[in-house]
Amino acid sequence: MSAEIIFRSIVAVLLVVSFSISGYFRRRANRETGEEVRYGKDEVKWSLWVRTIGAILFYVSMMLFLIYPPLINWAQIGLPLWLRWTGIGLMVIAIPLIFWMFRTLDTNVSPTVVTREQHTLVTTGPYRWIRHPLYTFATINFMGVILVAANWFMLITAMVALWALHMRTPLEEQRLLEAFGEEYRIYMGRTGRYLPKWGG
Repeated sequence: MSAEIIFRSIVAVLLVVSFSISGYFRRRANRETGEEVRYGKDEVKWSLWVRTIGAILFYVSMMLFLIYPPLINWAQIGLPLWLRWTGIGLMVIAIPLIFWMFRTLDTNVSPTVVTREQHTLVTTGPYRWIRHPLYTFATINFMGVILVAANWFMLITAMVALWALHMRTPLEEQRLLEAFGEEYRIYMGRTGRYLPKWGG
């Protein structure tokens, strides 16, 4: 079995696990709250479109890498094997972090800036240190995929989607300020947005 087949097989398994975790908790939140929040609701349209296009291009290129790599080989870059295995390591690390985040968030998970009617302010688990651990852990996961695929097009499309997501974050935090007021303002003061706020 070639190294490429091994890489693609491992990435496929790890992606199925990570997406299954996300899907399970999102469906559970919709079921238990009786409220299905529509994707993109109340978002700035240009940001939503940029993020969606970037994400679609990233996912399509990722699927091509997994199913039929010759169609995406034009964007291949030469990375040493140890760096590609580092990508596998990042994906392995990301999975328990993603599970931890979703389990902590419980039924508060939402695909949009709008909070659920029964939303509660979560400040435990990874939220004790960072306000948006999903973005952080998903970035780790997808950077792992990009390293394994050794593909510059996947890197650019992922960066576009993440940039648009970053531009959405202040609006998301504004909605949380409206929902939780001073409690969330104090929480913002002692946590980092994507990384821990050391000494905060």
